[in-house]
Amino acid sequence: MARVTDPRPPLPEWILECYDRLCTQACQPDAGEDSVPLIDYDNAVDVLISDAELALEQRDVEYALTRLLERGYFYEVEDELRVTSPEEQC
Repeated sequence: MARVTDPRPPLPEWILECYDRLCTQACQPDAGEDSVPLIDYDNAVDVLISDAELALEQRDVEYALTRLLERGYFYEVEDELRVTSPEEQC
């Protein structure tokens, strides 16, 4: 998530579309009210590859996930992508 003071250019629209798709697929674990939505990494890859509207190849999906992780939209725990701030982003 690019901050106002972030000197990096914003993420491309297609990567943000990937993020939106993954947020709709993320599940809320049964770990209490402090838990965050998450999606398994492999499931995230499958979701994005199978989305006909996005029409992405494997390497594009991996690039998008890497960029989303680097920018803090997700953080990774044991092969699960967890939404950093679900109330702000999803």
